[in-house]
Amino acid sequence: MVRITSRLWLALVIALAVNLLAQSSFGQELFYKGKTIRLIAGAPPGGGFDAYSRAITRPGIEFSAPKFEFLGVPAQDNFMIGIAKNTGITSVEQWIASGTVLKIGGIAPGGGTDDIPRLLKATLGLPLQLVTGYKGTGPVRLAFNAGEVHGICNSIESFKANWRNEMDNGEIVMVVQAAIRPHPEFPNLPWAVDLAKTDDAKKLIQTLGRVNGVTNRPYVMPPGTPKERVKILRKAFMDTMKDAEFIADTKRARLDLDPLDGETIDKEIKTLFKLEPGLVKQLKEILK
Repeated sequence: MVRITSRLWLALVIALAVNLLAQSSFGQELFYKGKTIRLIAGAPPGGGFDAYSRAITRPGIEFSAPKFEFLGVPAQDNFMIGIAKNTGITSVEQWIASGTVLKIGGIAPGGGTDDIPRLLKATLGLPLQLVTGYKGTGPVRLAFNAGEVHGICNSIESFKANWRNEMDNGEIVMVVQAAIRPHPEFPNLPWAVDLAKTDDAKKLIQTLGRVNGVTNRPYVMPPGTPKERVKILRKAFMDTMKDAEFIADTKRARLDLDPLDGETIDKEIKTLFKLEPGLVKQLKEILK
């Protein structure tokens, strides 16, 4: 018979506790596996708590876009660069030839206001300085009117909604468009793809045109949604876009409608993921 001394008893208790904790920990790991944890910092931005929290959560959320089921988008964004008339520059060709460095207001990396100017500077040689960090296109407009910046890269849809006075008064002039394709309302405005000197540059410009245009406001279903349900919802979405009452609501709200169906968006997403590795690396270097 084994005599259990107090020391042996303590060792057994510790071993049992460690085993139970390990099992419990393993179970909790399974509970959190694949889930997103929302971290709320209970302090104003710019402080130490905010800085540490941002550093801890920086890896972000990872997901595979092609696995989602796209229903459609109600409108597509068509990005253009508009600059102040008082700069004396009225065309992109004049801008490039003059070498005049213009300040373009931006918001943050990852959006068309910042990424498209960076790319056009690298591919077309636009002489610009990106002044980023504004809290939205509204503050950029205030900075524009105060003379702090000379222009902005924005969707024409946003220009129409929020820069109407500046457009009507001729205070801002569109000089180049950088959407996936030329906008039908601006047939004479140079398209960045046509200005690009190489096929690689054209591909990069069209890539950001897709990211910031046709795929900008997608409505999606989770991966694995049965195809028949996806088909029904895609039809319902596009039928809504044609509904008279819905169209009347969008007109009252001054919202542009330029819908795109889910099947087309799915093809555009797959095209994005076919970009050659070398061009992906080049794009990352430009946008970093």
